[in-house]
Amino acid sequence: MAVISHRKRIWGWFFFDWASQPYSTLLLTFIFAPYIKEVMRDGAAAQAAWGYTVGAAGLVIALMAPFLGAMADKGGHRIGWVAGFSVLYLIGAGSVWFAVPDGINLTLILALFAIGIIGMEFATIFTNSLLPELGEDEEIGGISGSGWAFGYAGGVVALVIMLFFFAENAEGRTLLGLAPAFGLDPETREGTRFVGPFTMIWYLVFVIPFFAWVRESKSHVTEPLWDAARDAWPELRGTLRSLPSAPSLFAFLGASMFYRDALNGLYIFGGLYAAGILGWSVIDTGIFGIIAVISAALFAWLGGIADNRYGPKPVIVISVLALTAVTVAVVFVSRESVFGLPVGPESFLPDLSFYVVGGVIGAAGGSLQAASRTMVCRQADPARMTQAFGIYALAGKATSFLAPLSIGLVTDLSGSQQMGILPLIILFLLGLLLLFWVKAEGERAECSPSDESSAQG
Repeated sequence: MAVISHRKRIWGWFFFDWASQPYSTLLLTFIFAPYIKEVMRDGAAAQAAWGYTVGAAGLVIALMAPFLGAMADKGGHRIGWVAGFSVLYLIGAGSVWFAVPDGINLTLILALFAIGIIGMEFATIFTNSLLPELGEDEEIGGISGSGWAFGYAGGVVALVIMLFFFAENAEGRTLLGLAPAFGLDPETREGTRFVGPFTMIWYLVFVIPFFAWVRESKSHVTEPLWDAARDAWPELRGTLRSLPSAPSLFAFLGASMFYRDALNGLYIFGGLYAAGILGWSVIDTGIFGIIAVISAALFAWLGGIADNRYGPKPVIVISVLALTAVTVAVVFVSRESVFGLPVGPESFLPDLSFYVVGGVIGAAGGSLQAASRTMVCRQADPARMTQAFGIYALAGKATSFLAPLSIGLVTDLSGSQQMGILPLIILFLLGLLLLFWVKAEGERAECSPSDESSAQG
């Protein structure tokens, strides 16, 4: 068997982000989400239904992620777990094709879509846990940032292809003014619904380098599957009980729980919000998405450089501050006024303002996610890295129902999409407060492959 170079391993790891990003970019945010609003014809009702769907998926992830991480640390085979959860990803993406405008079984479609979210998140736990094996402590910040940037670049390419050749507006034309490719019927929105099969095909093609080039470390002894499942619960309970004795890690998990939930709220509801408040079409939100994702790719890479130089904590703090400010700004942008200044119905200022907002959300969100992934490595025990990312997923999902469900509830009660966004501001502020207790290097000195071997020696 040919030896796989270190460079190939890193590029293979990057390709998972490239392959999986369209589920977030195309489905969760910029194509399928606003399409649901168009199908339901009621922005507030669509925002509420979307919140309940994503919240339910988040609850499942929160309950299962730490156990799966602990089980993988005992039993290994993280690449196999990624393959298994990829099947759920494909089911969720494929279900979008059946969201026919007339007679849509919305409950079934959203349930299958939620299964895809679960598959995507679980697979990401195992790929993230491979990060410390790809470089030394002073390198992994840059690797993480470059991976996020490469993934976002994939999201941009996929989004441009969808907008140029498939997703149609009310007149049945794509962004280039063409009819949807392959003879897809704009009357039944086949061009827009093709985003589901397109996301499936994209993943199947571009995940190949990950499975071909990435190998997990063989430096520790693994248990058979059933033994790993049996032993995972006691170890996980012990780890969770010991968290208060590691105050820096505990504070970081709490901070990330709140700020990632708020960020996901911005991502998940951004397209729906713009569609309802500004009356944007799928094409309009797609342009917004291109701006946001290009910004995310650039600043994830720049954030990785800053992470290598200054560590992840300053990057995280600056990013959360920017996201808090931009969330406040979003509330004051509507078709009638911008930051309190009245505008005419034909004014482009609300659209321009929201494009700027999208760029800031993308920039801060990209650097925040990359730096947070590095921070897990700085805080966690190298011998239990998959478990750490499972607990990190728990922290991200323990309240992941809070943002979407609170947005859904406040939107329902107020009947206003603008008021429905307000809970995100509180979540960002809570995250900022808890970051005060996070030490840059946690309770240990390093997070590197050499640590892993010594911890197990």
